[in-house]
This record gives sequence, C-alpha cells and structure tokens, in this order.
Amino acid sequence: MSTPARRRLMRDFKRLQEDPPAGVSGAPSENNIMVWNAVIFGIDKLHCYLYSASVCCPYFAGTFKLTVEFTEEYPNKPPTVRFISKMFHPNVYADGSICLDILQNRWSPTYDVSSILTSIQSLLDEPNPNSPANSQAAQLYQENKREYEKRVSAIVEQSWRDS
Repeated sequence: MSTPARRRLMRDFKRLQEDPPAGVSGAPSENNIMVWNAVIFGIDKLHCYLYSASVCCPYFAGTFKLTVEFTEEYPNKPPTVRFISKMFHPNVYADGSICLDILQNRWSPTYDVSSILTSIQSLLDEPNPNSPANSQAAQLYQENKREYEKRVSAIVEQSWRDS
C-alpha cells in the first residue's frame, strides 16, 4: 500500500543513493520502509583541521549505527532516531535517543533523511551543552575537555569493534 509517507521515503532513499552526503549512509530495512538503518561516520581528522585548526573533532574515525523510525505522519512529523552504538555525548540520552531541535520543536517537512543524518553528524562535533541529554558528558565537555575526549575516544574505539 502506497501512502504519502511511504512515497516520500522512497524519494528520500532515491535522493540518498543518487547524491550521498559525505560520512552518512542509510537505507530502509529489508521488509519495512518505515524503519531505516543508518550509519554516521565521524568527520575525519583532515576536515577537523580545515574547520578549526586548534580543535580536533573527538569523534573522527568513529562508525556509529542508528535506527530511524517513521510514522505515517512523515514528513509532517519527525522520525524517532536512536543510536544503536554506545555513545557518550552531551545531546544523546542513555537509550540512544537524540536531543536535537530539528527532531523536536524545529522540525519541518522540508527535512529529509539526508538532512537528518548530516545534522546528527554535525551535532557529534558541535554539541549543545546548554540542552543536555547526558549531564555528565555536558559537564565534562564544558569543564574538562581532556577527560571528555578520553571518554569519546573509548566510544570511537568501541565503534570499530562493533562495526
């Protein structure tokens, strides 16, 4: 049965295949177009230095798996996105759900799967500690960057083993 949400997801998938953004991938699960599996690759070290020579992105080289679940109200309502990979990040809850404005109160039907995934990728390296989902990560990010980066490095290494 073809519904507006399913047709839109087919368009999103086609667009993602034809013009894939750097560092993200996603596809519907085998038997359900309403549930997607996605991967976000941490921005590589070269890009970190190009964007900010003094600060390296702690998530570089990580491989992080997510699920994206849509309802029949998509694109009028945002999907539910969760990291499957273990995360230590100011804006990621213990259950893997993500505190990101475009997935909540700033959602717009103009967002597609590609823009959702690239926004999450950007959030990895540009956390919002003022809206924390993980207060410990937010506190370390603001007060002890070295310890924060150490914890993130452990998560990145674990992502390699889980890939």
